[in-house]
Amino acid sequence: MKLTSKGRYAVTAMLDLALHSKNGPVSLAAISERQDISLSYLEQLFAKLRRTKLVRSVRGPGGGYTLNKEPQLLSVGAIIEAVNENIDATKCQGKADCQGGERCLTHSLWQNLSDRISDFLHQISLQELMQKRDVKEVIGRQNCFKTAFRANEIDVLQMLTSKENV
Repeated sequence: MKLTSKGRYAVTAMLDLALHSKNGPVSLAAISERQDISLSYLEQLFAKLRRTKLVRSVRGPGGGYTLNKEPQLLSVGAIIEAVNENIDATKCQGKADCQGGERCLTHSLWQNLSDRISDFLHQISLQELMQKRDVKEVIGRQNCFKTAFRANEIDVLQMLTSKENV
């Protein structure tokens, strides 16, 4: 069993969206920049998230994505399922044909583990993640870094334009 980058990135992007959508739609480019996830990969993930109606797109200037439900109604498990991520600890993908077409000795153990993981992930909402202290610290750091980076960009541009004018 392995949670791939698809599921991890989908949850990360949805959490970023939830944290930044207070002021309107959030662009995938902004999520990509903050979370260091490829823009083209985000586009693929958000196409799936849109098809499953977890997000909606807003076109035009200032467009982007918004959550289609309140954060307390969106579970981590639903996000992972929306991008076709499978968290299954069985060798047979739950079909019980693990050993020569028959149930193996430990099938029930691995099936129970899969069920518990699924239950656990479906019990965690985006709202709960948004309220975690470590999430708030990370988002604060990301926002400060972005502000500092933009300020340095402006300083460099001002230096360049002032030298050109001399």
